[in-house]
Amino acid sequence: MGRHCALVAGGLYSPLDGIKNADFIIACDKGLEYCLREGVQPDLLVGDFDSYEGEIPQEIACLQLPCEKDDTDTLAALRYALQQGYDQVTLYCALGGRMDHLMANIQTGAFAAEQGAFLRIADRQNPLCFFGKGSHVFPRKEGFYIAVFSLLDRALGVCIRGAKYSVENVVLTNRFPIGVSNEWAGDAVTVSVEEGILMVVESAAHSPLQQTGCAIL
Repeated sequence: MGRHCALVAGGLYSPLDGIKNADFIIACDKGLEYCLREGVQPDLLVGDFDSYEGEIPQEIACLQLPCEKDDTDTLAALRYALQQGYDQVTLYCALGGRMDHLMANIQTGAFAAEQGAFLRIADRQNPLCFFGKGSHVFPRKEGFYIAVFSLLDRALGVCIRGAKYSVENVVLTNRFPIGVSNEWAGDAVTVSVEEGILMVVESAAHSPLQQTGCAIL
């Protein structure tokens, strides 16, 4: 099973479903606000705390970062988790908000996969996961699509089994989104890759705005 670390970032708030099952919890800057909102006490705080406005609890260990740095708060937290031997990572509150932060979190997922970890971005509408060489099973989700993307120039030996559009031993590139909008054909889809980094996205067919009849422009 591996060792599981949860990171709470400072993007748009999303429920911290299942976070208490993690072996270790890190709050990244504003992620501390989200943890406190749900009654979750992190094991470690990481960040420069430029987006967190409350008091920092003195009873929680803190890795204080400078404001001017190369790593984002989330990437610094991930580096710490990997150094401690965690190879299963769930990242919460990482989507929405600023586009540059969203892209940074996607690249953070790719970095985790490059280091041999499996990283999942938890979200009720668009959960994502990132992994390198290996095989992973995705149980059927009613009302969702499943998509597979290469995050490097090429992903070799990609197999998608159990999907409406299944493939064997193909090459995916990061310049042609052929893996978008696939569907489950049965109870599960299995995705594997021999070389490269994949991002798998499970997207709800209807967003909350669409379900309430609001137009998305």
